[in-house]
Amino acid sequence: MEKIWLEKSYPPGVEFEINPDKYNSLAELFFKYTKLYENNTAFINMDVAISYRELSQQAVDFAAYLQNDLGLVKGDKFAIMIPNLLQYPIALFGALIAGLTVVNVNPLYTPRELQHQLKDSGAKGILILDNFAHVLEKVVNDTDIEHIITTGVGDRLGTLKGTLINLVLKYVKKQIPSYSFPQAIKFNNAMALGSQHSLSPVDIVGEDLAFLQYTGGTTGPSKGAMLTHRNLIANIEQSNAVTKNVFSVGDELIVTALPLYHVYALTSNCLCFMPFGGTNLLITNPRDMAGFVKELAKYRFTAITGVNTLFNALLHTPGFEKLDFSALKLGFGGGMSVQRPVAELWEKVTKTRLLEGYGLTECSPLVTMSPYNQERYNGTIGLPVSSTEIRLVDDNGDDAAISEPGEMWVKGPQVMKGYHNCPEATAEVLKDGWLATGDIATVDENGFFTIVDRKKDMIIVSGFNVFPNEIEEVLVAHEGILEAAAVAAPCEITGEKVKVFIVRKKPNLTEQAVIEHCTTLLTNYKRPKEVVFLDELPKTNVGKVLRKALR
Repeated sequence: MEKIWLEKSYPPGVEFEINPDKYNSLAELFFKYTKLYENNTAFINMDVAISYRELSQQAVDFAAYLQNDLGLVKGDKFAIMIPNLLQYPIALFGALIAGLTVVNVNPLYTPRELQHQLKDSGAKGILILDNFAHVLEKVVNDTDIEHIITTGVGDRLGTLKGTLINLVLKYVKKQIPSYSFPQAIKFNNAMALGSQHSLSPVDIVGEDLAFLQYTGGTTGPSKGAMLTHRNLIANIEQSNAVTKNVFSVGDELIVTALPLYHVYALTSNCLCFMPFGGTNLLITNPRDMAGFVKELAKYRFTAITGVNTLFNALLHTPGFEKLDFSALKLGFGGGMSVQRPVAELWEKVTKTRLLEGYGLTECSPLVTMSPYNQERYNGTIGLPVSSTEIRLVDDNGDDAAISEPGEMWVKGPQVMKGYHNCPEATAEVLKDGWLATGDIATVDENGFFTIVDRKKDMIIVSGFNVFPNEIEEVLVAHEGILEAAAVAAPCEITGEKVKVFIVRKKPNLTEQAVIEHCTTLLTNYKRPKEVVFLDELPKTNVGKVLRKALR
């Protein structure tokens, strides 16, 4: 059925089946394209560019250091805890071609969160930004970490510029708390040592682990999704199959504002644009919206990935509407639902399409994508990507009917092997090759899927299911509301009631005005019964609204 939908709804030229074994490993893919596009620019950060040739050589130097000086061998875990800097792709590919398993770590983790991830993964080494090393210092003795490599923001930006940036951050802005790691080595020193060695080839196959990518998962605490080289290669091929005829070799510059340590940008930006010889423009601090827009003004960018909150923030940053969008081909929205008012304003301002897709860490991450020839936002997450099956399962365990909600189950070569050290949690979500995602969706007669909401975020009012996404989309359509989030609150009469948190666009917006706005657009049990105004909504590092924190 899925293939029939694909043939009917995707534009001509889309490949419905991909070969997940096209490359033996990400290392093979890396060496192929860094050689093929050696003169192309691979990454840009803070006005400093690195070519594919330079990236390859520096990744090899780092890999040689890991092998020879640290003695790390195939299968060892290596953690990377830095934001979007040139050091990230160098270390990432260096670790991968050395046969290591990369453990991506959010730099904003608390000591407790960091200790859990390092201990659970069994990481033997870590590359960490100076700004966050004090957090590691508090927990490193309770982990398996043997080797620490520290780096400063300016380390790969040239001697003069880099040194100045590092000094300003430490002594003027005081953004680097003191720490002490006598055994640590600086990143640039590690690179110099590595350059004196030869890289020993490593036999890496598709089923070897490429990443332990930590996620809240579909249930319970943070778990490491075991993603193989084959999983990631499949997802690269799937993504590029459904965007065929959109991108041109050597002509692409994608804006990478989402962190590369998150699976969304890791795959969609860093990996997927490599077969095109594309350039990643790394934005280190996208929270500085004025600086972000100023950076965008310098480049002829052709694609951008983001989440709803990022697109919304850009649209409301002065100067964004004056940028040159003539080269922009597509915007990709994922991570959370793209709200219709945001998508429509994006298309009005940029004159380009904002395509929504759906994925999750356990699927490397891409599962569905809107067709690239979609003229306008239609509120769906699109169609299954190539070689992917989807079923919607109702509360009775049966397949849901067309337009009826059910939990989304996914099968395909991008689905993880399981959760690291969590056989019970793995068994809960992997069922005969199907991954139960925990997301509730519907599908229409043309095969387009729509996410209704997270199973765990659902609000139950007097037995009726209420989905926060629907309420939030109604709220942000109000001209006085910038952002909104809906959660469940206890109610003696109905069990639960709808409570909303709002960031005002207009300071005179009142609770009564919000409720009146919803009266004509939502049935009674879906209407907010409590309104709270905030200066900002709590968000994850990627920009997803943290409903859990609001609850």
